[in-house]
Amino acid sequence: MTPTFIAPSRYRDAEAALAQVQRIYAQQITHLRESMRRYVAGQLPAGRVRACYPFVRVQTQTVARAMLQAPDIDQLSYGFVAGPGTYETTLTRPDLFGPYYLEQFRLLLQNHSVELEVGTSHQPIPVHFSFAEHEHIEGELSPERRMLMRDVFDLPDLAAMDDGIANGTWEPQPGEPLPLSLFTGARVDYSLQRLRHYTGTSPDWFQNFVLFTNYQFYIDEFVRLGHEEMRRPDSPYVAFVEPGNVVTRRVGLPAQPGDELGTAPPRLPQMPGYHLLRADRSGISMVNIGVGPANAKNITDHVAVLRPHAWIMLGHCAGLRSSQQMGDYVLAHGYVREDHVLDEELPLWVPIPALAEIQQALQQAVEDVTHLQGPELKRIMRTGTVASTDNRNWELLPGNQPQRRFSQSRAVALDMESATIAANGFRFRVPYGTLLCVSDKPLHGEIKLPGMANHFYRERVDQHLRIGIRTVELLRGQALSQLHSRKLRSFSEVAFQ
Repeated sequence: MTPTFIAPSRYRDAEAALAQVQRIYAQQITHLRESMRRYVAGQLPAGRVRACYPFVRVQTQTVARAMLQAPDIDQLSYGFVAGPGTYETTLTRPDLFGPYYLEQFRLLLQNHSVELEVGTSHQPIPVHFSFAEHEHIEGELSPERRMLMRDVFDLPDLAAMDDGIANGTWEPQPGEPLPLSLFTGARVDYSLQRLRHYTGTSPDWFQNFVLFTNYQFYIDEFVRLGHEEMRRPDSPYVAFVEPGNVVTRRVGLPAQPGDELGTAPPRLPQMPGYHLLRADRSGISMVNIGVGPANAKNITDHVAVLRPHAWIMLGHCAGLRSSQQMGDYVLAHGYVREDHVLDEELPLWVPIPALAEIQQALQQAVEDVTHLQGPELKRIMRTGTVASTDNRNWELLPGNQPQRRFSQSRAVALDMESATIAANGFRFRVPYGTLLCVSDKPLHGEIKLPGMANHFYRERVDQHLRIGIRTVELLRGQALSQLHSRKLRSFSEVAFQ
C-alpha cells in the first residue's frame, strides 16, 4: 500500500527542485499519517503500508567545476562534489530544512552546470517519524495493536542511519551512488526525535549558533537575558522559547499559530534547551548538557543534523596551574581526550585543531566584555590545552598517573565535556570552540566550598555568558566561507554543508 508513484524529474532551477521535494514528501507523509489514523481507529490494512523519502541526485562527468565569477561561492568549502560520478541523498522535513536545501541545490547547480534529479527513493520512512509535533495518536493503541505495528508499518532501521559517512568509513556497494550529505533522511529524522526528547523543545526552534553548558546557573542567566530582550521593542531577537515549547514573543509582535500549544513541563527534561530566535535563524540556542562526556556526545550527535554554523562550550573547569585564580578564563587551543566516548568513531590519533575564526572571536569577545587588553587580558585568560576525562574523581586515583599525563600534555585545565564537544564538531564538520572558567584547583588544595562557590557563580556566570553571546555576534558578522573553513573537510567530501 504505497502512494501514487511520482516519476523522477530533472531541474536546472533550485526553487523548482525544492518544490518537487516538498510535493513528494507531503504526499508520502500524508499517506503514512492517514494510514496510521485508520490503524488506530481499528482498521487493519489489507497489506503492508509503505512510504519513502524523496531523494536528490546529481551526476557529473568531470572533476572540473564551472567557471564562476562569484567570490562568495568560490571560497566556500562545500557546495561541490569531489569528482566524476553519481551522487545522491535522501531528504526529510523540507518544511524545516527548506532554506538549507535550497542553498545546497543552488550551489550544486552553479558549481557543476548540471541538472538535479528529484524523485522518490526506495528508503522507507519509519512510521514513528511521520507524526506531527503535537500528534500522539500511537498512545491510544493497546499493547497488542502496538506489537502488530511492525507487521503493517516500517519501523526505524538502524542499519540505514549509521554515521559511516561522517566517520569516513562508509564504502559504496557496486553501482551504489556516492553520498551528497553526511546524513540520510532517516538519520536526520532519528536525531530530530531525540532532540525533542532530550531538550524538551521542538527542533524547529534551534538556531544556527549553539551554546553548551554544564551548569544550570548559565541557563538561569540566559533565561533572564532572554526575557530582557523580549521587553526591548528594538531587540534583534523576535522570540524566546523554553522547554515545553513555551514561546514569549518580543513586545509588539503578535502571537503565531501554535504558540498556544506550549506548556511548561512538570519537570525539566534531561538536557533542557532554550532558544533566542532571530527571523533568519541566526539566533542562539543554549542547552544544559549536564555533566559528563556521554551527555556531550549524545547531544552533539543530534544537533549536528541541523547543520549549525558553530557550537561553543561555556562551562566550568579545574585549573591545573598554580598561577591561575578562581574565575580566570581558559581558551582551549588543544584537547587531551581521556573521555573515551568517541574512541571508536574518531581514533585518538586524529588531532582536534583549534579553529582560528572561533578563537579570534572568543578572545575579542573577552576583550569587549571585560574591557581588558594586552597584559591585563592575559592576567585573567590563559590559552592552552584542556584535558577532558570520563572520571569525575580523577584526582583520587593512586599513583598520580592522571596528573603526570596532564603535566606531560601541558594541560592548563580539566573538565569532562569540552574535548568531546570539540571532537564531535570536527567529526561532523561543525565549527567549534571552548571557553571555560576556573571554578576550583584540586591539585593545589583549592576546592569548591558552598560559600566560595556561591560567590564565584555570582561574580562570573553573567560575564561568562555575555562573552558567549558576544562571540556569536562576532561570528554572525563573518562570511560563511570564513566560518566553514576547509580545515574541517577531507579531500573526499560530501557536497552538502
